[in-house]
Amino acid sequence: MAAGPVAELLAECELLRAHAAGEGVELDDSPASLEALDQLAPRWRDDEETALRLGNDAGLYLGTVVVRTVPGAVWEIWPNGLPVVRLASGREIDVVTAGRAWAADGAPELCHVYAEAAES
Repeated sequence: MAAGPVAELLAECELLRAHAAGEGVELDDSPASLEALDQLAPRWRDDEETALRLGNDAGLYLGTVVVRTVPGAVWEIWPNGLPVVRLASGREIDVVTAGRAWAADGAPELCHVYAEAAES
């Protein structure tokens, strides 16, 4: 289980936070901020490297929001080093893969992944 300094590192998401700020979106670690991210025009998709990095950050930000707002949700680091979110139900969410898919295709929307996690 990742907590403390590791959780803070996972929450940094510098590229995503800078991009969102440039678009007038404040990332305050709330579910509403995920909805705001879903509304951004995906200008980053023209640059594969930026899309990948932004997708990683989007996944980590999604995980940060879930861990901070869904009771019992915690970061877990798989043996391969991938950070996932484990919900109180025991279900694990590969937030990085979800973030990458969002950055590449716009689906799944971050707010929908959050809603599913909050219902579990």
